[in-house]
Amino acid sequence: MNMTKSILASFVFFFALGTAAQAQKVYATKTGQIFFNATGGIEKIAAVNNQTDSKFVDNTGQMVFAVLVKGFKFENQLMEDHFNENYMESTKFPKADFKGYITNIKEVNFAKDGTYPVKVDGNLTIHGITQKVATTGTMKIAGGVPEIEGSFKVKLKDYNVTGLYIGEKIAQEATINIKCKY
Repeated sequence: MNMTKSILASFVFFFALGTAAQAQKVYATKTGQIFFNATGGIEKIAAVNNQTDSKFVDNTGQMVFAVLVKGFKFENQLMEDHFNENYMESTKFPKADFKGYITNIKEVNFAKDGTYPVKVDGNLTIHGITQKVATTGTMKIAGGVPEIEGSFKVKLKDYNVTGLYIGEKIAQEATINIKCKY
């Protein structure tokens, strides 16, 4: 009977140890920022969305970003209206999202403050169209709290975003900047 308890105790110990080694942490924010800039001519065409929902898993690097298109705020209300109605058709396509991975997550030491370069691969969906995206960025760790920053460009035609002024007042390629503190 003692031997059985000993074997059972050993099994429980090693099972718990294995489970702890597999532990993962999910970081999340609902106040991330996405900056959009498609300035093409004289007029500034830029907006920010401060309600970006983002999550990532520390041991796999899996990440998700989701944003309501109507959440982008412009300096000019008329420009914001045109963005939503004429270009992004935000009633028909209310959200944009990214699902992918930080492919070098093992190089980030969550226990040590610092700035770490990260590589990101995944699928970006805008205007109902999904395209593969690969980019680089940084992950800053301060007091165990991660912050992700990155930037990439998208060609509007790749996402079937069309309109009268694209290529003239509006750039054919938009720059997207992301900043999320978890």
